[in-house]
Amino acid sequence: MHVVIATVGRAQLVRRTVDLLALQTRPADGVMVVSVSPADVAGVEQARGAPRIVFSERGLCRQRNRALEALEGQADIIVFFDDDFIPADDYLAQVEALFEAHPDIVGITGELRGDGVRQGGFTVEQALELLAKPDPSSAELRHRHELYGCNMAIRTSAAQGMRFDENLPLYGWQEDIDFTNRLGRKGRQVSTRAVTGVHLGTSGGRTSGKRLGYSQVANIVYLKRKGTMRPDFGNRLMWNNVAANALRSLRPEPLVDRRGRLLGNMLAIFDCLRGRVDPRRILEM
Repeated sequence: MHVVIATVGRAQLVRRTVDLLALQTRPADGVMVVSVSPADVAGVEQARGAPRIVFSERGLCRQRNRALEALEGQADIIVFFDDDFIPADDYLAQVEALFEAHPDIVGITGELRGDGVRQGGFTVEQALELLAKPDPSSAELRHRHELYGCNMAIRTSAAQGMRFDENLPLYGWQEDIDFTNRLGRKGRQVSTRAVTGVHLGTSGGRTSGKRLGYSQVANIVYLKRKGTMRPDFGNRLMWNNVAANALRSLRPEPLVDRRGRLLGNMLAIFDCLRGRVDPRRILEM
């Protein structure tokens, strides 16, 4: 079982998250950090667990594909973590136990103790405090159509030959939905509170507000046409984001470029009307 972390522009954070992986009750057989430049991983080679560092062209899909290629034939389970995801100490042990007990399971995502994307962001210390508290919730398995990309484990035998869609550039918004929708055709995908962690939701190193706003529309249109995003889910997600950006652009949050996102939304909608919407257009912005 190998852990893969794709990162860019957050060397200090990724070093700390890699360090914390050394606390797993079931140590990873290998930890791979995929970055774009040496500056992105400065000091990471000194983290515990002897992480393997590889380089790739920029883009979450490209970086994760680089890891899939490098690990081909070497791992029976690959766990993808965002660089700001802090797993519970038994995360890997629980994942391994579930895959062994349920041969039909091809993908697992942990149910979060906290998600900073929705809750204003967490520090590493706050995440560790959340994970230290008892969790009375049930550990039952829940069926999932898709997995949450900040933490997802895949059975590599089921994902043989699969790759992340590089037509979703840079941050690759919704690349997890696309990949695991396809993976879910090979077997069962689940989530459970037995597998858990905290997503910090750290700002910095991400794509611009304008680019993200364009992706919030263009990527959904692209994936619906491709058949890897359920139309009801995609439509609800898209219009919720457009509405949130419009309303909150009046009084934006300090660290969120709502007006940039709204502009990107409008540009993508205009491109839809002209019949030229394309996720790759953000590379020109």
